[in-house]
Amino acid sequence: MSRPVLTTARLRLDPLTEQHLEELVELDSDPEVLRFIFGRALTRDEVEQEWLAKRLRPHAHARGIGYWAGFVDQAFVGWWCLGVDDEDPQAAELGYRLRRTAWGRGYATEGSRAMLDHGFGTVGLARVWGETMAVNAGSRHVMEKLGMRLVRSYVGEWEYPLPGADQGEVVYEITRAAYLELG
Repeated sequence: MSRPVLTTARLRLDPLTEQHLEELVELDSDPEVLRFIFGRALTRDEVEQEWLAKRLRPHAHARGIGYWAGFVDQAFVGWWCLGVDDEDPQAAELGYRLRRTAWGRGYATEGSRAMLDHGFGTVGLARVWGETMAVNAGSRHVMEKLGMRLVRSYVGEWEYPLPGADQGEVVYEITRAAYLELG
């Protein structure tokens, strides 16, 4: 199964490929976008290593999961993903990263809902989970709007010291049955 183009009322989500590298470099060059992830902007070399070496994994694409580049009209607004869960083949990690100009417009929720529809409906996943820093109120709100429930929190170790890291990280999840009940 390949990753299809997904559409919502306002978004077109194209399977993310190496052709989107320039958009990814621009996105990850904004330190505010990465404040809860790396705490700083990434260099072009770091973006290339992150995406080309780690994120664009062919075995995920064959399952119909992976990463999508999001567009409003023709403008790149960010990416969404159903990431491989190496411990549970019936689960995937929900993720998203948006340009600052796209914040506060409902795109994170809209694109994430498309990910859940695809993951549960087309791929047949049993569970989707997401993780963020406890202080990342925006991402927590998105996951709660999707019907995801807080299942645990913990204090992890960070490669880079981030403000708020001492408050830990949170994991939310939703099962296929719970998502279908939401209608």
